[in-house]
Amino acid sequence: MENIQLDGIWREKLLNRFITYIKIYSTSDAESETTPSTERQWDIANYLYKELQDLGLEDVSIDEKGYVFGFIPSNKEEKVPQVGFIAHYDSSPDFNGENVNPQIWENYDGEDLLLNKETGFTLSSTKFESLKKYIGQTIITTDGTTLLSADDKAGVAEIVTAAEFLLANPQIKHGRISIGFNPDEEIGRGAHHFDVEKFGAEWAYTMDGGEIGELEFENFNAAGAVVKIHGLSVHPGYSFGKMLNAGLVASEFINSLPANETPATTKGFEGFFHLTDFEGDVSEAKLQYIIRDHDDQKFEERKKLIADKVDEINKKYGDKTAEIEIKQQYLNMKKQFEGKMHIVDIAEQAMKDSGIEPKIKAIRGGTDGAQLSYMGLPCPNIFAGGHNFHGPYEFVPLESMLAAIKVIVNIAQSVK
Repeated sequence: MENIQLDGIWREKLLNRFITYIKIYSTSDAESETTPSTERQWDIANYLYKELQDLGLEDVSIDEKGYVFGFIPSNKEEKVPQVGFIAHYDSSPDFNGENVNPQIWENYDGEDLLLNKETGFTLSSTKFESLKKYIGQTIITTDGTTLLSADDKAGVAEIVTAAEFLLANPQIKHGRISIGFNPDEEIGRGAHHFDVEKFGAEWAYTMDGGEIGELEFENFNAAGAVVKIHGLSVHPGYSFGKMLNAGLVASEFINSLPANETPATTKGFEGFFHLTDFEGDVSEAKLQYIIRDHDDQKFEERKKLIADKVDEINKKYGDKTAEIEIKQQYLNMKKQFEGKMHIVDIAEQAMKDSGIEPKIKAIRGGTDGAQLSYMGLPCPNIFAGGHNFHGPYEFVPLESMLAAIKVIVNIAQSVK
C-alpha cells in the first residue's frame, strides 16, 4: 500500500475548495415538494458537475433532480469490487446558511474564540471542550451569524480532493470508484431519487460523520410527525363556554409527551421526541416533531404514543380537534450489514493505516447511507471532521479533513 503524503499544496487545495463550497448558499427546505427542495441548491450542484468534468473524471452527469455522479477509472489489471463515496451538498435549515463568512484560526491555542467582535459571540473552549483536542491545529469557524455548512460540504471537499489526488498519483492502484453528491439530506430526502444502479458500486461510504475517527453502521429509526390543532376563535369578551384556544391546546399536547425524552435529556441509544417547529394562534396551531429510536420495538411504541396523545386531545375537546400525520423517514441500517461486515472492516483498517484511532459508534441521527443500505447499496458512515453542526458554533479542524482524505485513498487502494 502506498504511503499517503498530503503536502502544503493539497492542504491549500482542500482549504480553498471547502471555503468555495460553504460560500454557496444551499439550504434545503422541508416544506417544499420539489427535488432539490430549493432552487439555490442548483448553484452548487452545477458547480460540482463542472468541477468533476474539469478534474478529468469519466461519465460525469447531473440529472433532473440534482444528483451529481462521476467515476475514477480503474488503474488495476485485475477486476476488483467497485466502491463509492457519497456526500450531500445541502445545508441544514435549522439555522441561517446564507452569506457564510468563515474564519481560519491557525495554530489554535486552546482558548476561547471570539467569533464576532460586534456581538461578542464566542466559541467557548469551556462549554465545547472538544476544541481542546485540536490545540496547535487550524480551526475553521463561523463569524457567529450563520452555520458553517461543514455538514456536509466538508465531506464533499474531501471526496473531490481525494479524487483529484488519485488522478494525479497513478502509482496508487485502485479499482473503479463511484462518486456521488446529492441534495436534501438535511430534510431526510437525500436518497429518495438516488440511482443505485447507475452509481454502480457494490458498496459505498458516506463522508458525513462528525469528529475524526468516527465510523458508524447503525443509526436511529426515524419518522416525522405533523400535529394540527383546530381551535375556535370567539371575541374574548364573549367567549365563555365557547372559545377553544388552539395555542393552549397545543401547549397541553406538548406537555403530554415525556419531558425526559427529548434530545437535551437523552444520550447513547436512548430515543426521543423532538419538537422542531411550533406555529399557531387561537384558531389553528401546527407542531412538527421528529421521532427517533435505535430499537425497532421502541420506535413503533413512540409512534403509537404520539398518536394516542392526539386521540386523548380529541376525546377531551371533541372529534377532529387534533389530527396527526406520521411519515417514515429512514430505518436503522445495522441489519443490512449482517454477513457484510468486511465493508466496515475495510474502513476501520484504512483509518488505522492513516494513523487514526477508529471510534465505532451508533449515530444519534441518520445519513443518506441508512436509506441507501435498504436500497441495495450498503453504506457505512465515515467522519468528515466537523463539530456542533447546524448552528453558529459549528467548526471543523483542517487536519481532520486531511485525515479523511487519507482514509478515502486508503480504502480505494485496499479493496481487493
